[in-house]
Amino acid sequence: MAYSFTNSKGKKYFLHSKVITRSTGKSSTLYYFSGTLNAAAALDAVPAGKMVAEMKSGLPVLKNK
Repeated sequence: MAYSFTNSKGKKYFLHSKVITRSTGKSSTLYYFSGTLNAAAALDAVPAGKMVAEMKSGLPVLKNK
């Protein structure tokens, strides 16, 4: 089951991740929330050391603890 977050306005967002390779050759993991569920990129839980916060606009973001 994918991790979901419902904001204060009642909209549901799903947590996804994507591994990218930077121009230097180093790979990084990007975490993002989307209103639609992509089963291939969805995560089941918030990564360790991170927490979900809501911006003033209602969009969820991941922050370090």
